[in-house]
Amino acid sequence: MPIVVRIDVELARRKMSVAEFAERVGLTAANVSVLKNGRAKAIRFSTLEAMCRVLDCQPGDLLEFVDE
Repeated sequence: MPIVVRIDVELARRKMSVAEFAERVGLTAANVSVLKNGRAKAIRFSTLEAMCRVLDCQPGDLLEFVDE
C-alpha cells in the first residue's frame, strides 16, 4: 500500500506506549495496532484529529505517501 503509517515513529519519539496512546485517543489497543501495522483501509478525520492532538503533530507526521 502506498500510504505508510508512521504512528510507531511518533510514539517512540515521545516514549509513549501503545496502551497509553490508545487510551488518550479513545481507541482500543487492537485498533491502534491495525493502524500502526498498515492494515487499516480507512481512518476517520475525527480519529486522525485526536491522534494529532495527543501527539502534538500534523497529519503528515503520521501518514506518508510512498510511490510503489
